[in-house]
Amino acid sequence: MTSLSNIDFSKLSLFESVIAVSQIIREDFPINFVQSELKKRIIEAESYIASTYEPNQKLKKLLELFYHYWNFRGASGIYKLSDTIWLDNVLKTREGTAVSLGILFLHIAQVLKLPLYPVMFPTQLILKSDWINQKKYLINPFNGEILDKHILEVWLKGNISPTAELYENDLYKAESITVIRKMLDILKSALMEEKKMELALNVTNALLKIDPNDPYEIRDRGLIYIQLECNHIALTDLIHFVEHCPEDPISEIIKLQIHAIEQKKVVLH
Repeated sequence: MTSLSNIDFSKLSLFESVIAVSQIIREDFPINFVQSELKKRIIEAESYIASTYEPNQKLKKLLELFYHYWNFRGASGIYKLSDTIWLDNVLKTREGTAVSLGILFLHIAQVLKLPLYPVMFPTQLILKSDWINQKKYLINPFNGEILDKHILEVWLKGNISPTAELYENDLYKAESITVIRKMLDILKSALMEEKKMELALNVTNALLKIDPNDPYEIRDRGLIYIQLECNHIALTDLIHFVEHCPEDPISEIIKLQIHAIEQKKVVLH
């Protein structure tokens, strides 16, 4: 299996990067199924938009196919959040998050030579068209709706702050590594909530390969080690966090956990 340290994200598409990382995190990740399923989707999409020549109309037809005919959509009802992030499961259920649906739609669009790119908006991933001499579109990958700046401003004020404003750099193209980190952050939180600690540990180790010195990621790894009853390893990570982020309010809670672990060591000896 490929090591994360051997992956050059700058030479891979976003989709290829996500597949590579997924294989490292999950030994059972069915890459052949994912590739086969997407190949069928791409062939169908090529046929569906073939009679359309105007670029923006091609994009609108692909949105129609993906969200209405294929019925990809945001997850609803009772579900596990991690299931809406793994691409193999999203292809089976057709339910995902803005990130997972966006990655799939973007991959199909790029194969069809439709110039879209990801934008890591403060509230969620969105997609933006990049036509020359054509109207540019902002797309919500959660449901395929076309966004305008008024909607984005409402999102900011409702989710960030009533005084938040929309800036030009909010709509800049995101690098693949930025999108991958966002996806992995969501996945890690979901797996921890679902008590799938071994997988959560794999995700954290992947994030630490991307940024080895992130104290918050090291803290999370320590918390996962506690759940896995590897307290001696957890101690090193938690102490590292407290030493590097002494002003963070959560440091006081982490200190209590460190003390509890040290007391256990005293009792055991």
